[in-house]
Amino acid sequence: MDITTDHARDVYSKAMCLYKKDEVERAITRMAEEISDCLVDTNPLVISVMNGGLILTGYLLTMLDFPLQSDYLHATRYRGKTTGSDLDWIVRPQHSLRDRTVLVVDDILDEGITLDSIMEYCRSEGVSRVYSCVLVEKAHDRKPGYNKADFTGLTVEDKYVFGFGMDYKGYLRNAPGIYAVNE
Repeated sequence: MDITTDHARDVYSKAMCLYKKDEVERAITRMAEEISDCLVDTNPLVISVMNGGLILTGYLLTMLDFPLQSDYLHATRYRGKTTGSDLDWIVRPQHSLRDRTVLVVDDILDEGITLDSIMEYCRSEGVSRVYSCVLVEKAHDRKPGYNKADFTGLTVEDKYVFGFGMDYKGYLRNAPGIYAVNE
């Protein structure tokens, strides 16, 4: 369902701030340090999962002070909705994954179905090692797919969240923090 910008503004004005911008940035800095310790000598390929992983990837790339390559993929289950369906591959990475160390960067680990499919795709392409990185993990027990990222920034309750890459019906990815919808 398409929404209006007025509706998006209304959702934003009523939302509960779970993490302010500086708290999110501290979590990203911590993750960058952990990733650096793990991947510094591996010549990694960092793959951003579009569109949600864009902001996190942008922050991380400026903090990873070692040689790496970057790419992106676009696979989604949501298509602007608040509930997921079948995975739709829109764009696959352009770089070869064969014999590479790959870091997949996404916005959120909810049920893990999307991330599970992406990780399996990477393995099927012959990676030497694949890691996952998410800004936010939802705390619940409905994870039939990939249930734990290698690098996680923050944990949130089982609420619909947006901001810092995560969207509300295609809007509010640019919110300067992480917010829970209050509808």
